[in-house]
Amino acid sequence: MPTKKVTSKKTALKKTAKIPAKKDAAKDLSSLFEDGLKDLYWAEKALVKALPKMQKNASDTKLKKAIGDHLEQTKNHVSRLETCFSELGKKPQAKKCDAMQGLLDEGKSIMEETQAGSVRDAGIIAASQKVEHYEIASYGTLAAFAKVLGHKSALQQLLKTLTEEKKCDELLTGIADTNLNTKAI
Repeated sequence: MPTKKVTSKKTALKKTAKIPAKKDAAKDLSSLFEDGLKDLYWAEKALVKALPKMQKNASDTKLKKAIGDHLEQTKNHVSRLETCFSELGKKPQAKKCDAMQGLLDEGKSIMEETQAGSVRDAGIIAASQKVEHYEIASYGTLAAFAKVLGHKSALQQLLKTLTEEKKCDELLTGIADTNLNTKAI
């Protein structure tokens, strides 16, 4: 028994230990903002590639249309992020977004693990809303950073995209609620 307590204490210490920063870690809000832009730039570009696959696997016409419309919006999101980089005097640069990669992997897995039709459609909506919620959180955070940093143009661009992401989430909820989830029972 005493050995387990010692092991538990060691495990607890490891879990609460400080994580050392990487050499290129953000040192101020401006650097953190730029890192966030790189992350979202990668995420939006990855989404541009993933949305056509989701659209092809959807069967509900409203869902197919919503995905197609959001694909066009997402292309605009990429352009807006490029504008944000330009305001900073930086070349647009993507940095792999582990969160978006995980969400897209989960969406692919959901499509593989569901039969085509209303069940898959319900799964696509669930996966899509997880993506939207991630984007809403990310754009909201970067907008707050842009405001504090005085990046007015970037703030406007980020807020436009944030509004579109929220509307997309609401649209997906509406599609799910209009009998699609009931059909999947």
